Amino acid sequence: MTNNNFEPIPSSFMFKSLLDKDTIIMTANPRIALVMKGIMQAAKDMDAPLIFELARSECNLEGGYAGLTPSDLSRMSREAAKEVGFDMWALHADHIGIKKGTDEDIESTKELVSAQIEAGYTSFAIDASHLFNFQGGNLREELADNIDATTKIGLHIKENMGDKEYGLEVEVGEIGREDEHGRVLTSPEEAVTFIKALNENGVFPHFLAIANGSAHGNTYDANGNLIEQVSVDIDQTIAVAQALKDNNLDVRVAQHGITGTPRDLIHNHFPHGDIVKGNVATFYQNIVWDIFKVYEPELYKDIYDWTIATHKEKAPGKNDAEIFGKFSKFAVGQFFDRIYSVGDDTKAAIDAMCYAETLLFIKAFNGEGTAQIVRDSIN
Repeated sequence: MTNNNFEPIPSSFMFKSLLDKDTIIMTANPRIALVMKGIMQAAKDMDAPLIFELARSECNLEGGYAGLTPSDLSRMSREAAKEVGFDMWALHADHIGIKKGTDEDIESTKELVSAQIEAGYTSFAIDASHLFNFQGGNLREELADNIDATTKIGLHIKENMGDKEYGLEVEVGEIGREDEHGRVLTSPEEAVTFIKALNENGVFPHFLAIANGSAHGNTYDANGNLIEQVSVDIDQTIAVAQALKDNNLDVRVAQHGITGTPRDLIHNHFPHGDIVKGNVATFYQNIVWDIFKVYEPELYKDIYDWTIATHKEKAPGKNDAEIFGKFSKFAVGQFFDRIYSVGDDTKAAIDAMCYAETLLFIKAFNGEGTAQIVRDSIN
């Protein structure tokens, strides 16, 4: 199969062909879609597979906070792929969040997933990790609601994709959740129990998102200063992956919350192959804001001022820099028309910065040349 029409491929093809190879699949969040071209050009030049993804909160039937519907994201990413001439990419629905697990919640989720399928998505992430029964007597009881909701949506995807291949990610352990002892981590037993239960129900994921010490978005210290994120528990991540292998489960870890993690730490210490999918999201939004400061100062000031004025009350005691870092994502949809109307020089700067930074990520992920492994396995 040669993908000369540059349509998205199923992420399952990437997963199966790269299983237990020493590599992580570059996964980028284009919540400001101006970043797509630079990211794709870097993936093409490094010959690395790429996944584009947006979460339910960012991209849904109402437009989400990024102002994009599934069909918008599909159209924009396909246009970028054709312009760049890139064949090894997948379109992934990240964090299809199920917060309540009620019949109404499940039905509205099915509606969203059906629209994603219709828009040509090739990969899906069901996130019912919020549904955790703290009163459960054992692991299976604690995870029962997550298992149930994930199964319902997993079977809906299976039924509606028909005979088409697709990738599937699921989540156990809410990413970034904390208790009185700090970040709550997913145990190996929890991961195995969850995947086995889903398999029993006819749902067969490829990627498992776990709580392993990371958090989404930018990371700040107690004084509101932006800091590197070095909190990923590598030993725990290896233990989870090893438990999955020991139980003959062809599922590996999807690493969420990479923004702020030093690339040398990823390159030298991340367990490549145990972690098979690396999500980079807020990082690319930060690039756009930094470029706007110089290329679009008036727009940047309006975005900054709106973010602080709108969200200051929600973050008492936080300084303006931290408020902007945590809440400016909500300005993307608010300033949609102005963001997408920036000058060609601004777009060229975004292309260049995203290109260079993505080269670094792909190098850190050991992704260079691995797209050919995927192509060979498809052929």
